[in-house]
Amino acid sequence: MQIGPFQSSKGEKAKLKVKVRLNIHGIVSLESATMLEEEEVEVPVSSTSEVPKDATRMETDDAPQDPASSAGDHMQEPKGAADPAEGAAENGAQDSEEKTVPMDTDTKVEPSKKKVKKTNVPVAELVYGAMGTVELEKAVEKEYEMALQDRVMEETKDKKNSVEAYVYDMRNKIHEKYNDFVMSEDIEGLMAKLQEVEDWLYEDGEDETKGVYVAKLEELKKLGGPIEMRYKEWTERGPALEQLVYCIRSFREAALSADQKFDHIDISEKQKVVNECSAAETWLMEKKQQQDALPKHANPVLLVSDIKKKAEALDRFCKPIMTKPRPAPKPQTPPPAETPSPEAHTPEQQSNGADESAEPASDGAQDEHAAEQMDTDKD
Repeated sequence: MQIGPFQSSKGEKAKLKVKVRLNIHGIVSLESATMLEEEEVEVPVSSTSEVPKDATRMETDDAPQDPASSAGDHMQEPKGAADPAEGAAENGAQDSEEKTVPMDTDTKVEPSKKKVKKTNVPVAELVYGAMGTVELEKAVEKEYEMALQDRVMEETKDKKNSVEAYVYDMRNKIHEKYNDFVMSEDIEGLMAKLQEVEDWLYEDGEDETKGVYVAKLEELKKLGGPIEMRYKEWTERGPALEQLVYCIRSFREAALSADQKFDHIDISEKQKVVNECSAAETWLMEKKQQQDALPKHANPVLLVSDIKKKAEALDRFCKPIMTKPRPAPKPQTPPPAETPSPEAHTPEQQSNGADESAEPASDGAQDEHAAEQMDTDKD
């Protein structure tokens, strides 16, 4: 790192303020530098309470114009300060005149003050042994190419190991669990091919590209793939058949059941479920008979994928019908209330009723008579 050039104005040692940054990688870099110099500066101070000379002259000129009044003032002062405020004002005026006289002198100068002068200083970073910008870019590109080559080499090694592992695995299984799923003449051809590929791996194929190993692995799988497929179908066929048979039996029993929870389902809908189950069962029996007639080394006609598709189709058709919810019961309307029939009254009850109706009328007449009396009394 280089700071400068710089030179102090006084020829003395200069003070430098340097700004340094430390990044997350632990590298220190110099950003800027500033030279600090102290200078002495004289600051003049002007008076702020000057009084014009004309004002002082006016005060002195006005005083002798009225000698009688001035003499009267001097005669009244010893009598006892009849007006103390006026005396105080006169004293204040005299003091102000005495203070304004020295202010007409020149301005004062305070002691000199120090001022800091800042000057930017050029800085430069010189890293010995470091690469330039162009060289650094080329190095980054070279590093990327080397990383790509490492990845390709790693993938190539993985593909070579896959070919070698397939040769050993197929050779071991062909005489054990794959023995019933391949014919004897096919075993001889497959074993010869495996031995050929193994010899090639340790001779001409020791250092080949990734694409060559991929092609060699696909060539081997064309011979061993059908054998692996027949073995896989044979091992997974049993559980798939059991699942389909259970699905057929469950839906059929539910459709033919006399349980009350299925009473709301229409008989025609239940019959559709029974027919669908019968069709699936018929298809299964036919395919199973054909598969049982074939040897294990032959390609299967009853695939596990077909069995799963048939079970899913049966479930999609029958489940919505058999799980149909029961309709909600209709609300019952309450019966109309019976109105009581009018009863016949006896002559005694009728006479009692007439008496009761007459009593309020007589009461009303008495009230009217009393009201008339009250009116007359008021008159």
